[in-house]
Amino acid sequence: MTIDPKEQLRRIKRGSESLIDEETLLKRLEESVESGTPLRVKAGFDPTAPDLHLGHTVLIQKLRVFQELGHTIVLLIGDFTALIGDPTGRNEMRKPLTKEAIEANAATYRDQVFKILDEDLTEVVYNSHWMGELSSADMISLASRYTVARMLERDDFSKRYKEHRPIAVHEFLYPLIQGYDSVFLKADVELGGTDQLFNLLVGRDLQREYGQRPQVVLTMPILEGLDGVQKMSKSLGNYIGITEPAKEIFGKVMSISDDLMIRYYELLTDISADKEEAIKSGKLHPKAAKEELSALLTARFHGKDGAVEAEAAFKELFHKKKTPDDIEELKLSVEGDSIWIAALIKEVGFATSTSDGRRKVEQGGVKIDGERVTDPKAQIEATGELLLQVGKRFFKKIIFKN
Repeated sequence: MTIDPKEQLRRIKRGSESLIDEETLLKRLEESVESGTPLRVKAGFDPTAPDLHLGHTVLIQKLRVFQELGHTIVLLIGDFTALIGDPTGRNEMRKPLTKEAIEANAATYRDQVFKILDEDLTEVVYNSHWMGELSSADMISLASRYTVARMLERDDFSKRYKEHRPIAVHEFLYPLIQGYDSVFLKADVELGGTDQLFNLLVGRDLQREYGQRPQVVLTMPILEGLDGVQKMSKSLGNYIGITEPAKEIFGKVMSISDDLMIRYYELLTDISADKEEAIKSGKLHPKAAKEELSALLTARFHGKDGAVEAEAAFKELFHKKKTPDDIEELKLSVEGDSIWIAALIKEVGFATSTSDGRRKVEQGGVKIDGERVTDPKAQIEATGELLLQVGKRFFKKIIFKN
């Protein structure tokens, strides 16, 4: 707790989207240094899916910064709120998960999160532990502390209300419960994505209602996926999963643009100001910087040895222009004697749509049995087997079934 408060603030703000408010946070950091008492820094995760991708780790990386500065990280697993379903960004009601699915997902979240955070220094809590103890009267009391008018200020509720789309009463409970979590945990700071700002501010309001100091709110931007345009998402196919094999993580990071590389450095690492300047100025060659980033992120989830092996495999494959030995096979049935090349690329998972597949052909990145495909309208004979390559690193051996 001896790091200068202004230096702490600099590291905390780096890469962030908004801070409410900076003056208060600096004051609390100063108080923390003077008293030797760490701040309680909260972040909540609803276990709505079993696997995380790098986009999810933006918040976790910032939590690591707070942890390295000596503060207490409170990792909240929203097993109770997951029963409701976060309405953020939804134009319709979200289907709640079963308790069994939530428990299974929560177990994998812990395993994955502690590849970044120090488990021994992290306080893990489940909001079902206190929310499950609230009586019906307690819930009514909580609901009385916020108005429907305030709830309708949030964009997704407002849009649905204006469009006469249903808003279930239980959806109003989600931000209330997330806010009450901050009250129960006496959070000094809460982190969230930019899409969570409304919920985080509800926490500030409820803390005031319960006679506590309102928490500082820090939001982090949404990480772009491999395309550098849309947010990282499994459904869009532009993601890097943190449970993927080491060589997949390394290769995917190497495939991003130089501009996106700088953003990944900013949001997924805590590099020094000097190193960041060297990358942005070009003093550190982009290729070398990207290899360093790929190795860093791969080592985070697979250890140093895994990163070294992944880098060696990458260089052997792409520097020597070799075809990998462990190409995945896919048995495919199609209607008719041929298949449109764009449809084939989409079918094997190398494109998010046929339009995306067509663009890949037009960009010159598609080969069949080593021969480049130049016609985006090409029909591929659907007999026997072939080797499909999309880009430098995606290969699939396709065996057509009659």
